[in-house]
Amino acid sequence: MIEILLVDDHPSVMEGTKMLLEQDTNMKVSLAYTAKEAMELAVARRFDVMLIDLHMPTMNGIDLAKQILNLIPDAVILIYTGFEFNNHFNLMIEAGISGFVLKTANKEQLVTAVRCALRGEAVLPLSLVKHLRRTTGSQFAESASGNPETQAVSSKEYEILKEIARGRSNKEIAASVLMSQRSLEYCLTNLFHKLNVKSRIEAAMKAKQLGLLSDEDFPKMA
Repeated sequence: MIEILLVDDHPSVMEGTKMLLEQDTNMKVSLAYTAKEAMELAVARRFDVMLIDLHMPTMNGIDLAKQILNLIPDAVILIYTGFEFNNHFNLMIEAGISGFVLKTANKEQLVTAVRCALRGEAVLPLSLVKHLRRTTGSQFAESASGNPETQAVSSKEYEILKEIARGRSNKEIAASVLMSQRSLEYCLTNLFHKLNVKSRIEAAMKAKQLGLLSDEDFPKMA
């Protein structure tokens, strides 16, 4: 049995990810909602793989991973995120983290990522590999280990999602994020593709499900 510790402060993300992973009968997922709880569980029990959210309320996922690795040097840790991570790549490598998994990954991609990490393989989304090849010229193997090809949500797309959640029109959103309506429509098309949705409402709901948006991002009903 593969024991997995999932660390995230979004209950909907936790339950959804747990359900996906445990469809593989060889995987069992334990949950930690805070960095403190994660540290206590990591020390008290033996986990084969840990999935840690990049954005935690009191401590980011990379710092939490560093603390765990200081106590358990052979821990296998994957950062779990829905946001851009290119700027965090060097920090991840220096910390000894095994890779990134996107929150938009499907069941097959999640299970593959866990199994790859257990084999000692680096787990990197193809979008990051391509970015690194463009910016550094490093020769990474794009076909390695069945890495997820799903792309992360950019900071600009995150702002657009927040505006959608507030019920703003395309014209209002374009003005708020300082782009033309045509550029916004292009961004929305890309965003819908990333989230695998077909409408603004679906995008907002999917973003909430993934933990990219919270209840506070949506207007309160009178």
